[in-house]
Amino acid sequence: MAKDVPPRWDRRMQQRLARGEAAALGELYDRFASLVHGLAHRVLGDEKAADRITREVFGYIWENPDAYDPKQGSMRSWVARIAQGQAVARLRQVEFGRGSHEELEQKVRSANAAARADYIVTSMPAPLRAALELAYFKRRDYRQAAADLQISEDEARRRLRLGLQLLSTANVLPREDPAPRGYGTT
Repeated sequence: MAKDVPPRWDRRMQQRLARGEAAALGELYDRFASLVHGLAHRVLGDEKAADRITREVFGYIWENPDAYDPKQGSMRSWVARIAQGQAVARLRQVEFGRGSHEELEQKVRSANAAARADYIVTSMPAPLRAALELAYFKRRDYRQAAADLQISEDEARRRLRLGLQLLSTANVLPREDPAPRGYGTT
C-alpha cells in the first residue's frame, strides 16, 4: 500500500488541482483519504471527528493547492502533515479546560507520536513493514520472520532493525508546526 509516488505525479496533481479539476481532487481523495482519516482517528479517538478532519483537510487542499511545495517533500507527506496538524489542533481545542496544561500537552504529545508512528509504518517500504508486522502481530522472532518471508536471517535482522529505527523517530517532535502557514485551527 505504501508505494513511492514519483515527484512528477505530485507536481501534475498540484497543477490539476490549481486548474480546478474536480477529478483530481477525487483521485487525491481516493489515494490519501484512508491515511488522513487514520491519522485523525489515531489522534482524536473519535470516528465522527476523524470524518470531519478528513473533509476539512481535503477542503483546504482544494482551496489552497499552491500551498504545496514539492521541494519540501512528497504530496503524501504534505497531506499527512496537514491532517496531523489539524487533528492535534482539534484535540487541543476539545481538551482545553479538561485538566491541567501539562496533562493536555502530554495527551497531545502522545497522540502526535502515535499518529507519526502510524504514518511511518504506512509509508515504509513493504519488505520492512512485512517484517515488523510478523514480529509485532504474530510474535515472530527474526529467525521465524526470515523463514516466513523466505529471506536470510541476516536480512530479517536488518529489516527489523531498520524498521524499528524508523519507528523510534515517531517520538521526536517535528521542528516546525506540522500545519502550513495560514491554516486555521477550526
